[in-house]
Amino acid sequence: MSVMVGTMASIMSSTVVNVAIPDMTHHFTLNQERAQWVSSGFMVAMTVSMLTTPWLLARYGYRRTYVGTMLLLMAGGIAGGVAAHFPVVLAARVAEGLAAGVVQPIPAIIMLRAFEPHEQGRASGIFGMGVVLAPALGPSIGGLLVDWWGWRSIFFMVLPFCLLSIWLAYRYVPTSAPGGAAAQGKGPRLDWRGLLLGSTGTLCLLNGLVEVRGGDPWLAAALLAGAAAALAATLAWLRHAARSGREPLLNLDLFAHRTYAFGSLVAFIYGIALFGSTYLLPVYMQLGLALPASHVGTILLPSGIVLAVTIGVAGRLTNRLPTRVMVGGGLVLLALSFALMPTIGLQSPLALLVAWAILGRIGLGFILPSLNLGAMRPLDRAQIAQGASAINFVRMLGGAAGVSLCAIVLEWRIAAHGDVLTRAGTSPARLAAFNESFLLLAAICALAVVAAWQLRDAPRAGAAAQ
Repeated sequence: MSVMVGTMASIMSSTVVNVAIPDMTHHFTLNQERAQWVSSGFMVAMTVSMLTTPWLLARYGYRRTYVGTMLLLMAGGIAGGVAAHFPVVLAARVAEGLAAGVVQPIPAIIMLRAFEPHEQGRASGIFGMGVVLAPALGPSIGGLLVDWWGWRSIFFMVLPFCLLSIWLAYRYVPTSAPGGAAAQGKGPRLDWRGLLLGSTGTLCLLNGLVEVRGGDPWLAAALLAGAAAALAATLAWLRHAARSGREPLLNLDLFAHRTYAFGSLVAFIYGIALFGSTYLLPVYMQLGLALPASHVGTILLPSGIVLAVTIGVAGRLTNRLPTRVMVGGGLVLLALSFALMPTIGLQSPLALLVAWAILGRIGLGFILPSLNLGAMRPLDRAQIAQGASAINFVRMLGGAAGVSLCAIVLEWRIAAHGDVLTRAGTSPARLAAFNESFLLLAAICALAVVAAWQLRDAPRAGAAAQ
């Protein structure tokens, strides 16, 4: 419960702001590329900061790390809510992303250490049921807040959750580091070279994707080449750091485990589809179907409730069904929900949209409890903290790219159909562009199914399961 509240706050700060993007776009007179940085800037910060979680936990312990991230999340919410200029809003989102990234891997570390193997699926299901309430209830409440008080109110939503999480942390979260050891205070230095190289590569990748459409093609090529060079340099440095006895930011030996390596690949592709759709759906409902912001949350609420129930059921099935069946089946349902979105038109009943959203959330419910646990079970005890951070990192890296990719493809297809998002109202051409974007997400999910079917449940190492 203690780490669940903070995780809910971080997830809410990640997803609920998408409801406010159209209003924010008009307030600051932004084009689609700049507006999507409200989401992708958060994702970049969250992605990079995840790799620092093992080092922070070892140095400062669970409680100090957890409380520090909640304070940073609060500061970002307050700054974004009172900002008068878009760069301040973007900086606030980056601060929130840094905090959210550190928090995300902690629950998986706790569940793998605190529960026996036969209890881990149920624990993950119970935890997931609570956590998904944030994206389920967040858009509903956020849509009402945007309609009543404008986009600024969105940033203040996380404050009650942060305050509650800090109180719970001082009451229940231990001061120790992972494994029960005392927080070192002084220990191995943070691998700032690896962090800098990884951050540079992520920024080059996302800026390059933004420049691919509507920008300078030479700049786009240079940025994407810089991203590839930064990736190569990061891998070279991590190998060098491990050989020279340093503590690398990421231990590449994790990927020697076949199940973990394929799980990470699935997590990356799945991140593209999940976070890309999280960005696309609210924009589609408001700018494609011309629905008010308050309707967005109401439409997504039933699917969020179904997701919570599905996770609880799937958590119990995790110990009975192979990981590839759970993850692959969930991805098939998620792909099907995207592929069915073009059946919705301006005259279609809203119940059809709700049905396809529910179908996708059932798929998510089967993926979420099983992917991380199934991928990390073969790891040694000492690798769990880094394993949790690394698989969340690749998932969020895919998510950050997915947000940019959806925004780019959407604007490209809208322009190809002779429309612009700044034009009032909607049109069949605009709906066609949205439909093509959803079909792209369906194809990405289908690709992830192929990778998921390569997952094989290895015998669980006794040390890794404790």
